[in-house]
Amino acid sequence: MSINTLFNSSVGKKFIMAATGMAMFLFVVLHLLGNLQVFLGPEVINRYGAFLQGNLELIWPARIGLLVIVGLHIWSAVRLTAENRAARPQPYAHQELVAASYASRTMMMSGLIILAFIVYHLLHYTFQVTAINGTGRDFTTLQDINRQHDVFAMMVLGFRNPIVAGFYVLAMTLLFLHLSHGVSAMFQSLGLRNRTYTPVIARFAVAITWCLYVGYLSIPLAILLGFGSNYGGISK
Repeated sequence: MSINTLFNSSVGKKFIMAATGMAMFLFVVLHLLGNLQVFLGPEVINRYGAFLQGNLELIWPARIGLLVIVGLHIWSAVRLTAENRAARPQPYAHQELVAASYASRTMMMSGLIILAFIVYHLLHYTFQVTAINGTGRDFTTLQDINRQHDVFAMMVLGFRNPIVAGFYVLAMTLLFLHLSHGVSAMFQSLGLRNRTYTPVIARFAVAITWCLYVGYLSIPLAILLGFGSNYGGISK
């Protein structure tokens, strides 16, 4: 497939959206595995944070690459949506709306809200902007006994705020809806579905999205219920 075909045909745009979706899906899985280390205690999660900050020559290219991937995913989704509406200006029949899943019909809306959350999440925990963390604390000054950035304290302080935690839960719920349709559609767009594998892929999509949903929600909910509240680092 030529570059011109890739960016100007519907098939090419679907491939771009599927490929970038696959890359973001893998990031979501890896990001969760990193974040779940909070349950192993301050030493483990802080060491993980120090490793990331100590390898900025790898982290920044990865961040820029992820930004490009997100941009391409949004661009292809918007273009395909516009093309579909132009090709079929009449509203879908009632029975077709019933047949379509709620997740598939709200992909654009959920995607835009997730994008807004990503921006907030980056400002909150990556760039650590004090004005939006809801605590009044400067997260950049948090350090553990090893003089490493205290990621554990930052996460506990951040998610102790019910509004912040609630926004996180909302975003993860929308991400769950987005992935519940997107993972299965992604395999189809990449040409990896057939009659034999389609049921397996559909079950895998449901199972993996539920695992991700429970995993991501476990962190803010555990903190709201008191996890980490006795940690000395949050009182410094």
